[in-house]
This record gives sequence, C-alpha cells and structure tokens, in this order.
Amino acid sequence: MLIIDSKDCENIDKALKKYKKKFEKARILLQLRTRQSFTKPSVKRRNEVLKAVYKQQLASGKFDA
Repeated sequence: MLIIDSKDCENIDKALKKYKKKFEKARILLQLRTRQSFTKPSVKRRNEVLKAVYKQQLASGKFDA
C-alpha cells in the first residue's frame, strides 16, 4: 500500500504526480503482471541465461543495437 504525505495547502495534481512516481518506483504493476501466470523455475533460469548471453554479445560488439 502506497502512502503519500500531503500538506493541506498542496495541490491535488502535485499529490497525484507524487503517487504516480512512487507507484512506478515500487514496480507494483510489474509484480502484478508476473503474478498473473506461473512460470516454472527452469523457464525463468533459461530466460535469465538468454538475457545474459544477449548482453554479453552486445558488449562484445557482435550485435548492432
């Protein structure tokens, strides 16, 4: 649960902007998307390895991004 401290004289738009920024930083939407379906640990590991290989190839210059 996100709590925003707002002052009495603070504009509602500013408070909403603070809430949106805090919401993005907390990565709540990302967590909800990942929890919608179960992914097996082996699939997670495979995806992590593929990401690492891709990043390694980008760093070495094999791919043109």
